Amino acid sequence: QVQLVESGGGLVQAGGSLRLSCAASGLTFSTYTMGWFRQAPGKEREFVAQIVWSGDSARYANSMQGRFTISRDNAKNTVYLQMNSLKAEDTAVYYCAASQKWLEHVPQSMYHYWGQGTQVTVSS
Repeated sequence: QVQLVESGGGLVQAGGSLRLSCAASGLTFSTYTMGWFRQAPGKEREFVAQIVWSGDSARYANSMQGRFTISRDNAKNTVYLQMNSLKAEDTAVYYCAASQKWLEHVPQSMYHYWGQGTQVTVSS
């Protein structure tokens, strides 16, 4: 079956960096749009970034633009999220997700598979 396994979360000071990874199995990874989402306590899950199957194009939420970078390695079936200049408000559980849709912006509802999430805590 399809599995998405996130790693790389942890505790970091404000201004620091983290790199999240999401290893995929059970699907033809190179044909999927991959996304990162996050959910902070008491808030709805929100879009962070997405990357198309080829890695040639990426899209970011406005508040992450310029600080976060999504990338993928199709040979390793892995998608990454490099997070720099972290702020306390970036504290959340971060999820990766896979979609068979090839759209400029894939709605959250069109992501078919989800990981279990990894906690990121930014101390101020």
